[in-house]
Amino acid sequence: MDAKTINKFPIRDYLAGMGVHPAKDRGYYGLYHSPLREDRNPSMKVDYGKNLWIDYGANDGGTLIDLVMRLERCDAGQAMRLLEQKISGVPSFSFHGNTSSLPVREPTITIGRVQSIENFALLAYLKERGINVAIAREHCSEVHYSVDGKRYFAVGFRNDAGGWELRNAWFKGCIMTKNITTIDKGSDKAMLFEGFIDFLSYLTLKNIQSPPLDVAVLNSVANLRKAIPFLESHRTIYTFFDNDEAGNKATSEIIRLFPTAEVVAQSRFYIEYKDLNDYLRARQKQAAKPIESARSFSQQSIRRKGRSI
Repeated sequence: MDAKTINKFPIRDYLAGMGVHPAKDRGYYGLYHSPLREDRNPSMKVDYGKNLWIDYGANDGGTLIDLVMRLERCDAGQAMRLLEQKISGVPSFSFHGNTSSLPVREPTITIGRVQSIENFALLAYLKERGINVAIAREHCSEVHYSVDGKRYFAVGFRNDAGGWELRNAWFKGCIMTKNITTIDKGSDKAMLFEGFIDFLSYLTLKNIQSPPLDVAVLNSVANLRKAIPFLESHRTIYTFFDNDEAGNKATSEIIRLFPTAEVVAQSRFYIEYKDLNDYLRARQKQAAKPIESARSFSQQSIRRKGRSI
């Protein structure tokens, strides 16, 4: 196959095969958390019609081959060979008409060893996010896995379907089955988190190894309805969503779905920050400054009204 032919393969389908899905889908384009770097706000756009991508945060973009070159850190020839292998596994793939709805061969994903988090790069990643390593080790694992024979490793957080939410400095995604993660402490109160980094951030802020109440981690706001069976027996639900449109909508949906429950949005306690992890890191930076600055920050926090847990 030549480059022109290979570049007709939908970028959207290629990313889906990696377990990377749009954070926002506008129909004719999608906004993704860039798989090329740590991307807290979805800033990679994929134009479905033109089949081109642009990473606004990295000021980079191009064709599917360009994307694979960046992901695999290889030259154009190697990227084309990798893509030929993938495309050849899609018998029904046609380069004519609308190809985005056609099936894509799922990559061969193999879980290798799962162990306590010891890798230096992963420890550095957790430190950069402000997460207490002992707490992370309590709830996460170091997962080594391969995709079509190429080896990777990441901090892994297990979900209720046996899949793994994976994070490292360069990748954010899921392998195997996407689902929520629940922790049942037998409480009638539950804490609801958007992702596991926010869950670990809460535990780090409180300096506790285990949550005091029941917990549901959505692993994506798109999984909200999967949490309904778990949440419906709780009389109080504390939400820890992002301070953005998706987080606000999720909180409104929880209020609508559970009219008899008390829904307490904790995001107002970190309203000046995108999410709980941003708030955690800001607290840690302030703590590292002179005492006067730290005291000022603490007083600001205390003045905020509302009920926090």
